[in-house]
Amino acid sequence: MEAKGFDKSDSGADAPHVVLLATPGAGHLIPLAEFAKLLVDRHGFSVTIITYTVFASKAQDALLSSLAPSVASLVLPAVPFDDLPPDARIETIISVVAVRSVPTLRAELSRLQASFNVVALVGDLFATEAIAVARDLGVPPYLFFPSNLLTLSLILHLPELDASVACEYRDLPEPLRLPGCVPIPGPELLHPIQDRSNEVYKWILRHGRRYRDAEGIIGNTFEAFEPDAAKVLKQGQPPLYLVGPLTQSRPAGAEEDAECLRWLDKQPVGSVLFVSFGSGGTLTTAQLAELALGLEMSGQRFLWVVRSPSDGGNASANYFTTQSKTDPFPFLPAGFVERTREVGLLIPSWAPQVSVLGHAATGGFLSHCGWNSTLESVKAGVPIIAWPLFAEQRQNAVMLAEGAKIALRLRAAEDGLVPREEVARVVKELMEGQEGKSARQRVSELQEAALRCLEEGGAALEALDEVVNRWKSRN
Repeated sequence: MEAKGFDKSDSGADAPHVVLLATPGAGHLIPLAEFAKLLVDRHGFSVTIITYTVFASKAQDALLSSLAPSVASLVLPAVPFDDLPPDARIETIISVVAVRSVPTLRAELSRLQASFNVVALVGDLFATEAIAVARDLGVPPYLFFPSNLLTLSLILHLPELDASVACEYRDLPEPLRLPGCVPIPGPELLHPIQDRSNEVYKWILRHGRRYRDAEGIIGNTFEAFEPDAAKVLKQGQPPLYLVGPLTQSRPAGAEEDAECLRWLDKQPVGSVLFVSFGSGGTLTTAQLAELALGLEMSGQRFLWVVRSPSDGGNASANYFTTQSKTDPFPFLPAGFVERTREVGLLIPSWAPQVSVLGHAATGGFLSHCGWNSTLESVKAGVPIIAWPLFAEQRQNAVMLAEGAKIALRLRAAEDGLVPREEVARVVKELMEGQEGKSARQRVSELQEAALRCLEEGGAALEALDEVVNRWKSRN
């Protein structure tokens, strides 16, 4: 199998080389790609990013092809997983594919060793099968964790929770209190562990047991965001290196001509609520209508990335979908587009999020609370309305609202819908109220801390230097 990118003559056989293993999802690949850029630009490393054919997409290919020549990529061939049940969770599918790809991964890592000075293999949160492969080949195995310390702590503690908790976690009588972390009510915990009889729970538990076999964990967050959790985890094993916040660099060129940015240019400073549910988030038809009518009732300006609804089915099945193929506008309430034309802009499927959040007119972000989006919002100094959908997003929402205090939460009705009146109330509060003012002040403080981390002498670059020096010292 041939890698895309450099060859031996491009970087030299003796230069340190790191192999990054990315399981699918923009929230996994984007920060790993940014990490690769740091290794190349700051330390002169060469890098190979390994992904999986079965999850390949045009967006993934575009991202990988945009990287410097010192960052190569290769794709492991497809493996069968049609024996899994139709309702298998996406985390189960990823884990099964990772296990069945071990022989090819071993062969590719061995081949890279023959051509390059491989000093580490860094796999992301679902790539724990790679730890044993790397050790067998004499390569130090590390874990790249693309989410927050709350989620990392939960997965690290899951084996002992599995042994000590008899009920379903959603039925816990009290919120779960992990060391250094904000208390999380049982129903808000990580979605894949909510049904302990489901195969996905067994996979998350298996990953959690293997995390401690890594020689280090590289986290995409920063200490000021979760100071108590950082203090606790840094005292334990394996060593923790906080290199965040790593977010996608703002692309240069064509996107600056995007309609939405020209529209934002005409709006008052801090007046627009950006509404987006990430690369795979969708709502039901009924909820889409309530959100639309709530935005209208709020009287606030908004920029909304609208996707077609996906009623029924598994929400997390959309996790790796980047574009909807159906025009979403017919699903909106009758007359909504015309009535809100003066205050709102609707965009189907996608917007240049980093540029939108960084625009002076953007004053709030109604978000699914995916970690990439959260870090982008913090780096832009934009407070959040938390509307979590799946994965770890519910516990993220608790952390952002109760711990970091940069988010406001919405209350759903008994039928699970967030009614239009609640949408209007919270939107108006974030944009005009005292709670919104407090969240804006707090996120401004975190923005300053985040940017300091990424400056020369900052904590993120020092952590990066520390782990890189460990790799270099093994030569």
